[in-house]
Amino acid sequence: MKTFFESIGVKVPEIYLPNTDVDWNKRAVVACDQYTSQPDYWNEVKELVWNVPSTLNIIFPEIYLEDDDWDERIVNIKENMVKYMNEWVLENKWNGFIYIDRSTSQVRSRKGLIMALDLEQYDYSKGSQTLMRATEGTIVDRLPPRIKVRDGAPFELPHIMVLIDDPEKQVIEPIAEELDKHKKLYDFDLMMEGGHITGYQVTNEETVSRIVAWLEKLANKEVFKNKYNVWDDLGVLLFAMGDGNHSFATAKAIWEEKKKSLSLEEMQDHPARFALVEINNVHDAGITFEPIHRVLFNIDNDDLFNKMAEYFKYVWSELTVEHYSTKDELKENLKNSTTDIHYCRGMNQEWYMILWIKNPKLNLEVGNIQAFLDKYLAENTEAKIDYVHGEDATEELGRKKWNLGLLFPIMDKSDFFKTVVVDWALPRKTFSMGEAEEKRFYLECRKIVK
Repeated sequence: MKTFFESIGVKVPEIYLPNTDVDWNKRAVVACDQYTSQPDYWNEVKELVWNVPSTLNIIFPEIYLEDDDWDERIVNIKENMVKYMNEWVLENKWNGFIYIDRSTSQVRSRKGLIMALDLEQYDYSKGSQTLMRATEGTIVDRLPPRIKVRDGAPFELPHIMVLIDDPEKQVIEPIAEELDKHKKLYDFDLMMEGGHITGYQVTNEETVSRIVAWLEKLANKEVFKNKYNVWDDLGVLLFAMGDGNHSFATAKAIWEEKKKSLSLEEMQDHPARFALVEINNVHDAGITFEPIHRVLFNIDNDDLFNKMAEYFKYVWSELTVEHYSTKDELKENLKNSTTDIHYCRGMNQEWYMILWIKNPKLNLEVGNIQAFLDKYLAENTEAKIDYVHGEDATEELGRKKWNLGLLFPIMDKSDFFKTVVVDWALPRKTFSMGEAEEKRFYLECRKIVK
């Protein structure tokens, strides 16, 4: 079976999974960038997996990034990887995809497909026109700890979730109707209220060919141009980062360094050229986008709104702010955004507000406001910003003296790809794909050294 489809950047990966003696529930832990302010969570995980093979022993939870034992922790991670390989805690199973069905406390089913993507076709820089792209700004300062863990490691574990725009649901979803063709690999409850996950081996050549053929259709230049109503000179976007952008960028950084010592022939199929990910369809009902709101601290509200009005006038838009005494009064006057006018809600110690932006220049409400906030915060260094999940928390903070809370509407999933295509990337902290316990858990591994 062919395993590399360069035109769409897809590699059928060689998968490593635990042997049958491993407790799956204790093996799988949540993505390392979750619960970064909740040490009790990670302490409980440590208690659960004490003295048993677990992915906790081969990842670097980011809650520990401020600790002084970086080097020792990374050495232990790599030693544990080698140990698990040598003791057959991990076994080389096959070349293929894995179909995943995950339920959580929030959704009944979220479908995904494990595959490897070609790092040669990824660029996280602003304005990138590559086949796979970042969906928000990549903070380069966040890469070094990830690079230290991955560099020289024998294998990788993905917590990366990558989105495709497949409204006809032909890439992933049809597998659910043919599960009798595919061997079940695992079926178990995830720890710490992570829900339930089931995985199936996808090695059937007919199924793999169908998946590839539909991805090739989505990557067709004419299909892309007509779908998004864009110019001929824009590159096709097939894969957009959902979660784990910085981990994918880490893999890219290491590959760019690694390939300097390789011949063209060696580069073609070197395992470090690819990164293991879970592909999800943005149109899957199990993929939920939650807005991330803003709270500004230590500001003069009158000054901020005067400067905001000046800013939008300068960019040929128009800001109108309506004030209300109560939240109910605000809701009575709220309308939906349109192409020609955007809104967001606000609150400070005195008022509830609706901010209307006429003739917005960017595709998303949060994009237009964040463009102003970036400028304002750069010029007013005494002011601070926080990115907050949940309306109640935003209102509680925003109603305090010298503060301002800004609530953004939920981004329509159908706008996601067009926004990345047209605006290049989303503003940072635009949305979250579900809650922390819904993030990807570490299961599958792939060798990244020869």
